[in-house]
Amino acid sequence: MEKYLINPNQKLSKISKDVYGCFSEHLGRCIYEGTYVGEDSPIPNVNGMRTDVVTALKDMGLPVLRWPGGCFADEYHWKDGIGKKENRKKMVNTNWGGVVEDNSFGTHEFFDLCKQVGCESYVAGNVGSGTVQEMAEWKEYITSNADSPITQIRKENGQDEPWKLKYFGIGNENWGCGGLMSPEHYAEVYKNYAIYVAKHDGNKALKIACGPNGADYNWTEVMMKKAYPHMEGLSLHYYTHASGENRATVFDAKEYYDTLKNAYRMEDIVSRHIAIMERYDTINHTALIVDEWGTWYRVEEGTNPAFLYQQNTIRDALVAGLTLNIFNKHSDRIRMATIAQTINVLQSVALTDGEEMVLTPTYYVFKMYKDHHENTLLGSYITTKNIYEGAKLPQLIESASIKEDGTIVSTIVNTSMSENAEVHCQVADFKVKEITAEIVTGDAHDYNDFDKKDVVKIRGFENFKKTEDGFTATLPPCSVVKFIIK
Repeated sequence: MEKYLINPNQKLSKISKDVYGCFSEHLGRCIYEGTYVGEDSPIPNVNGMRTDVVTALKDMGLPVLRWPGGCFADEYHWKDGIGKKENRKKMVNTNWGGVVEDNSFGTHEFFDLCKQVGCESYVAGNVGSGTVQEMAEWKEYITSNADSPITQIRKENGQDEPWKLKYFGIGNENWGCGGLMSPEHYAEVYKNYAIYVAKHDGNKALKIACGPNGADYNWTEVMMKKAYPHMEGLSLHYYTHASGENRATVFDAKEYYDTLKNAYRMEDIVSRHIAIMERYDTINHTALIVDEWGTWYRVEEGTNPAFLYQQNTIRDALVAGLTLNIFNKHSDRIRMATIAQTINVLQSVALTDGEEMVLTPTYYVFKMYKDHHENTLLGSYITTKNIYEGAKLPQLIESASIKEDGTIVSTIVNTSMSENAEVHCQVADFKVKEITAEIVTGDAHDYNDFDKKDVVKIRGFENFKKTEDGFTATLPPCSVVKFIIK
């Protein structure tokens, strides 16, 4: 039986709710059809936003949404997406399939979506093909209450008051699709842009610099050396791929474990980037922002390869659970993250087909984990074996937090494809009165589809026994379990 220790006396960092964010790019059917269908659509909507999707995101507790990209951000010119829709300039989305973008979803629509969901906004600005003036004016358009030519345009477009903007990204993947820049060059470009992305009327959006691609530790070193403290956040992008044919629903045991092993690399990657950041930033000024992460498989057969549409199984639920536990454990430095992407693209939380919507296993993990939002991370440790030969993959991956009222939240992932895990949890200096638990589990290949929407969902979990200072439990294979301890 594995020993699981939670120490309520060891209160660590706050787990920002913003760690549980999503990313929406103008890519495939993420925005159009997925979130936005237009005011005249027969699909129920409010101002063009799908009612079913908005309700699902609210119920999930979505805290922050990143937009408009992604690679799309660095070819997006915001003035094309304002004003009367019939007059908006069209463009070709060169990154994602060469489709024509009609710009009917722009700045006003994005902030309306955030208002409907009740989430914070994260806007990514155009460095790759834009200008300093263009970015500065966009920030002014969004956040300024001054009487200026830019704000007058906003008012003429129907928005008298400025919006609240929490995060502003200065470029995206500037090491790749955002300009093929070296870190030395981007650091200088970043500082030039950042100085003009001004604070307006008390709305000091946190400035996010383009950070490294996965394990590119030199990028972080250069950015911290040359651009700190001019950035409140440094982004990190890391995607999980499977081995073999890299398919979403058809995989064998090796491909399953390869995927989880690759997902667990997030622990090493963020730890090493954080160690570099801490050498330059001893006061924890600059956060690590993991604003693109998740699984990336071959697209579903018969779909447009450039639209990145993939299904989502229990395997993906485990990737989500173990990754969010890692983020919780590093919440002193990781203060915002957005999974890629929200609807119909990569590791999405929902899929749509016309009027139909289905929630994915990943959705249910995010919904289950919202009990961690704004809690304080607790010191915790679990004994567990490594289940992957030649690389590190623990069978059990956990995190624990405490609410202001003293309630403890514990989430545990059992990554084994076939083995139960026996766990004995002890909570130090804590007399347990009540425990409730929930689970997301099933065969590794299980998924929800439009004809079978409830194969995977949150269910009550009862295979545990309360003890005076904790519990004992048998966790099934391929499971994500949450315990609420009072």
